[in-house]
Amino acid sequence: MPIRCQWLTVLLVSLIPGVVTANAQNMHSVANAFGETCLPAPAQRIVTLYQGATDTAVALGITPVGVVDSWLEKPMYRYLRDALDGVEHVGLETQPNLEKVAWLDPDLIVATHFRHERVRPLLEKIAPTIATDSVFDFKATLTMMAEATGRQTRAHRLLRDWDDRVADFRCKIAEKLGDAWPQKAAVIRFKSDHVRIYSTGFAGSILDELGFTQPDTLHDRGWGMKLTSEENIPVMNADVIFVLLEPNDPAIARNYRHWTSHPLWARLDAVGNDRVFEVDAVDWIMGGGILAANAMLDDLYTHYGLDLPRTQALTAGCRSDSVEESPSASRKKNEESATC
Repeated sequence: MPIRCQWLTVLLVSLIPGVVTANAQNMHSVANAFGETCLPAPAQRIVTLYQGATDTAVALGITPVGVVDSWLEKPMYRYLRDALDGVEHVGLETQPNLEKVAWLDPDLIVATHFRHERVRPLLEKIAPTIATDSVFDFKATLTMMAEATGRQTRAHRLLRDWDDRVADFRCKIAEKLGDAWPQKAAVIRFKSDHVRIYSTGFAGSILDELGFTQPDTLHDRGWGMKLTSEENIPVMNADVIFVLLEPNDPAIARNYRHWTSHPLWARLDAVGNDRVFEVDAVDWIMGGGILAANAMLDDLYTHYGLDLPRTQALTAGCRSDSVEESPSASRKKNEESATC
């Protein structure tokens, strides 16, 4: 941010009555990546500065007063549009409009250390600010935001349901695949001029929790690898490949066709065993919250031909006794009209 804009922001904050004041009563402290943050209990007017926080707010039944633009499906992911109808947008995740944030007069800003450490002093002049260490740890985001907003009971239920679904999936896939489980999974994303293969991040952490393992080529590779030559196709070798697609980009589609028509592609184990699955990038890496996580898990049930569990699944014997929709079921219904 230019120096002049920073000074304007500080001046603006100083002119907004009450923007940095809070009732001394009913305050509580929330531990987060920025330390211990004191804020009203519970916070009511919330601005979310990354996708996972926006997803989490909706999951907790919160309507933020401000959100940042989405990475894809701009200005907001389709699965969140109904819940966020009319909500103010405050710029990009990497460069939020701090003047706009200040004018919304929030009593809580949800940020990440990774994205927003540089503007932290300005954010904290506007309102109490809490942050996670990463943008993809959906459990940490959920727990932190629930504590800040007094919605711990709802968060506990969401996490309990998630744990039940994870246990159900692990049981069912192990039973179906037998000695072929666990599988090595590669998550790849085609761009216009290269391919990325991920080892960590949102999808990677969930696959790890579900019991998948990584290809040998990705050990000690940090976030993953960027592949620029078709000669590197063998690096992708795995039992199953999940391809993150952006179908509305013709250049990406051309590059995808180019790489997958190469003779080396046909030699990959996942290709030979018909285990290459095209998946939604929004659900698998962009959404970043508990709703997106459940949608990703729904995809895995579908791709492996497993019966979706009822929400309150009993881990013993993979049985379920209570009939409720999965947390992402209603959002899937809402998307049908948008995609027709």
